[in-house]
Amino acid sequence: MIVAPIAATLIQLAVSRSREFEADHDGAEIVRDPEALASALQKLEMGSRRVTMDVPQSTAHMYIVNPLKAFHEGLDSMFSTHPPITERVKRLRGIMGQRSTALMAEKA
Repeated sequence: MIVAPIAATLIQLAVSRSREFEADHDGAEIVRDPEALASALQKLEMGSRRVTMDVPQSTAHMYIVNPLKAFHEGLDSMFSTHPPITERVKRLRGIMGQRSTALMAEKA
């Protein structure tokens, strides 16, 4: 009985993180420049490290970059609503690589 609510929460958080990746992918398609989105995410992350914010924990999930902690590692990442910025940037740059490969294939 105790395990079910914990498992449900972990699933809900995983779905939330996957939706963030989907939103990044959709945004990259809309603006047609995944590198610009990757760069913007990195700038947001750098800004969050420089400027400390007095944010209640109950509202931290509403920020693009977690204002309470710069990185999520280990078990902590399982309880995060957002995936790590580094992973989001890596996936956006992967989209860019896929596009270059597709363009090269079209030219051949």
